[in-house]
Amino acid sequence: MIAWKSCPWKTARTGIVVLGAVVLASLPARAAPPAASSSLLARSCQTLAQRVGEPWGPAVFLRSHDAATGDGPPANPALATAAFSYDNALAVLALLACDEPGRARRIGEALRRAALHDRTGEAGRLRSAYRAGPQPDAPSPNGWWDPAQGRWLEDDAQVSTSTGNVAWAGLALVALAETDKDPALWEAAAALGAWIWTHAHDPRGPGGFTGGLFGTDATPVALTWKSTEHAADAAALFERLAAGPVPGPWAEGRAAARAFLNAQWVEAEGRFRIGTQPDGVTPNDATSGLDAQVWPPLLTGAPAQWRRALAYAHVAHGVEGGFSFNRDKAGIWTEGTAQAALTARAVGEDALADQALATLAGLASPGGYLWATPEARLPTGLALGPDRSQADFFYEHQPHLGATAWAVLAARGWNPFTGRVLPSRE
Repeated sequence: MIAWKSCPWKTARTGIVVLGAVVLASLPARAAPPAASSSLLARSCQTLAQRVGEPWGPAVFLRSHDAATGDGPPANPALATAAFSYDNALAVLALLACDEPGRARRIGEALRRAALHDRTGEAGRLRSAYRAGPQPDAPSPNGWWDPAQGRWLEDDAQVSTSTGNVAWAGLALVALAETDKDPALWEAAAALGAWIWTHAHDPRGPGGFTGGLFGTDATPVALTWKSTEHAADAAALFERLAAGPVPGPWAEGRAAARAFLNAQWVEAEGRFRIGTQPDGVTPNDATSGLDAQVWPPLLTGAPAQWRRALAYAHVAHGVEGGFSFNRDKAGIWTEGTAQAALTARAVGEDALADQALATLAGLASPGGYLWATPEARLPTGLALGPDRSQADFFYEHQPHLGATAWAVLAARGWNPFTGRVLPSRE
């Protein structure tokens, strides 16, 4: 399974906490002082607000990564102007959690334009990355001029369309629509949901949704694997759309996504599989992704037994001070540590959430974004494309918009799947 988001190119301990009948090993980090979470939230909100606050007009995408030095654009030309749609959707949600709806709307307007005005003319097709900065009526996928070759270049992964990224953009637009009641936002969110249903729904095997399309417009390749993470995203989007004013196959979409999640749940081990093999049917047990464990429990009406996935995440992904992407425990994945902190808060494990937030509070770069990982390079065990023969998707030690936005959500206790503050934080 390959989950293209903002790839940086480019899922026996001491102490126990009891959760119902589940025993969770606590993280070995120190408990967070009360001020740590507050300072993390304030600093990260300020950073996001400042990035959007530049005089860029009503529609803007934020650059996803800063340079490895901690500030300014990366040296890699494929990243220097890359604004990943997933990161920018998260930034919308984080700014709403920061009580910055006006700034959130500026990024949301860029997502709305991208959702309705793809260069193929197909509504609802969202690319994985766009050029950062102010956006025209029809935003362009990211690209750059290569002086050595004397031509414009694009990255195959960046111009691809990922089912999960489409769903996250839809969630961001729905959250904005619920805030300011603009029917144009509902229209764009519905177009994204319709794209997922039309192009990714696959009733074979466990059902659910395929990964999307990879590559250039001339030679797109259908991604036929299915992802637990994507199913959680789609389930949340379809549920929110069902409560909105635009009719569509939202009930059917939610049912398909939830059925897939049920099929990926391994009751005997208290965990989710990461998804399927490329045939869309055979379970993929070759690796484990942290997000596949900690996102489904955030869904409305999630079965109580899904909370056990947090215990599995501690065992399979827990490292000193946080969580790693996969079972190799190669180091801290900042974004995933924030995700786990939010889920821990949602299920009432406040001490565990505080421990993770204490780690996050120490990971701010000089430019304000949190480091994608404090490690020099963090492997995921996944590949960037279907034509790759080995895992080549890494998180680098670079400041990252997505990690910063997730830290805001965790520190605020704001559930991106429901668009609301967790009941325990109200």
